[in-house]
Amino acid sequence: MAKKSRRTKKRVGKKRSVSAVRQRRPVSAPGPTVAKETQALAEEKVAQLAEEYRYVYSDLKRIAILAGTMLTVLIILSLVIG
Repeated sequence: MAKKSRRTKKRVGKKRSVSAVRQRRPVSAPGPTVAKETQALAEEKVAQLAEEYRYVYSDLKRIAILAGTMLTVLIILSLVIG
């Protein structure tokens, strides 16, 4: 891997200082209407995700049963062969 030049080190240092300045700006507190809207949006997203991924639980259950069966077969085979 090539050694970093001084030029790239200076660029990285400048980028860090700009982001540090941006983080230090005071953030105004959101109003009550903004908080309610964001909470409503969050609840809506959770509901959508629950609908989209309702099949995941059944798939995970099926995978666990298959893995357990394979593990059992491997243990039985190791006892029979060994």
